[in-house]
Amino acid sequence: MPWTFTDDVDVFLDAAAASLAARPAENTLILTVTETLRRRGPHAYGDAAPLLGWWRGADGEVAGTLVRTPPYPPMLGTVAPEAVGPLAAALPLTRINADRAAAEAIAAGWPGHRVDQEQRLYRLATLIPPSPTPSGRPRAAVVADRELLVRWHLAFAEQIGQPGIHAERVVDERTANGGLMLWEDDGVPVSMAGISPRVAGTVRVAAVYTPPENRGRGYAAAVAAEISRAAREAGARDVLLFTDLANPTSNGVYRRIGYRAVSDRLLISAVER
Repeated sequence: MPWTFTDDVDVFLDAAAASLAARPAENTLILTVTETLRRRGPHAYGDAAPLLGWWRGADGEVAGTLVRTPPYPPMLGTVAPEAVGPLAAALPLTRINADRAAAEAIAAGWPGHRVDQEQRLYRLATLIPPSPTPSGRPRAAVVADRELLVRWHLAFAEQIGQPGIHAERVVDERTANGGLMLWEDDGVPVSMAGISPRVAGTVRVAAVYTPPENRGRGYAAAVAAEISRAAREAGARDVLLFTDLANPTSNGVYRRIGYRAVSDRLLISAVER
């Protein structure tokens, strides 16, 4: 069966929303990106129009999704193995962000490839508060924190090797919606954590950042646990987050506060041999 492509997020969601919502954890990136496109329009991520695609199996059901929002690489949601070949034939790809099996299957058709990043998706099971709890307390971010939060978001983006071109927008939206939390020690902000809007019952913890001078004191675990608790109490069915597998410290922190692995994702680029 062929893939179908559009630049209209409403057309895409009419076709694919039920499939995405059936596995919201594995499709969390597609769900949050398309929700942003729906709310903010087709140029939410850049000047170029988005590309959105879906694949139907022989039974007529959607069994594969793709979203590309330049300058970011294309990303796949859940995708049936038999959809990978038709995708490669329909859309020339030189980079892909996908679950491990799909990314490796796509890369197998390239002359050569490199893995730019390996991420692990975690889901919160039983929340385990950090012990010992670091000194200080959590509080919701407010408008007066904007300059600090933008600076920290830019530093976080640089740390993970991603563009921080939307830092101001993210800070403003999350502050307005209660989606940013700070940990303060002696009245001074020392760490932050953000959370995405709830889509299909799920939220995703993001931008957990502690400046270098404040690290090693348990602040990140504390603020991440607190924003996770608040999200669950606000009604989120699943609380998710991604970690970079190259950072064993952060992976250990999240496992200790109750997060459990769901799946891995790879960002892969084609290279010439």
